[in-house]
Amino acid sequence: MSAVAHPLTDEPARLGSRPQLQVVSRSPAVDLARAERAVVELLAALGQDPASEQLLDTPRRVAASYAELLTPVAFTPTTFPNDEGYDELVLIKAIPFRSLCQHHLLPFVGVAHVGYLPAGRILGLSKLARVVELFARRLQLQERLTTQVADWLQVQLEPKGVGVVLEAEHQCMSLRGVQATGARTVTSALHGLLRTDPRSRQEFFSLTASAAEAR
Repeated sequence: MSAVAHPLTDEPARLGSRPQLQVVSRSPAVDLARAERAVVELLAALGQDPASEQLLDTPRRVAASYAELLTPVAFTPTTFPNDEGYDELVLIKAIPFRSLCQHHLLPFVGVAHVGYLPAGRILGLSKLARVVELFARRLQLQERLTTQVADWLQVQLEPKGVGVVLEAEHQCMSLRGVQATGARTVTSALHGLLRTDPRSRQEFFSLTASAAEAR
């Protein structure tokens, strides 16, 4: 699965402006019928009776749930010219997200802190949350999810810097195995000045740390 931004062709781009971009999620369609059959087989393998009244509709529900969790919504990443020359950090803290661990097919749930230092364009604020959702709705590793969000913003927006921090609790750790309920995994990815400039880097991590402490 990949996410690519393509120019919209409905309207010609204004002279000197950047073309509007639309996110296209190239996600393989979920085969609901096949997924339902697989759940029936799984229930039987677990010693359950899929034909029982209590479980009769479970395969449909499970297949629909996974389809929802694995299907991101396409969106247009609205950008605007940075006419005022704003050059300080833009940061949205505590964006809720949920994804599926690709190793156990169990959810990991948490918050994302996403920021950037604008250059020529600024991004509509809600679109930062949309980008997180775009990459979260697939079988994931938290490390990869963090990098994908940061890389997408760097490539598509071309800012002076990008910073992404994810904090999440993984049910594959809290419900099974070590059963470390409440343990949170923190990952980060930085580009540009947020990686190379000590003052900008410190400001970003200070603000994201304060968000974690507030919870």
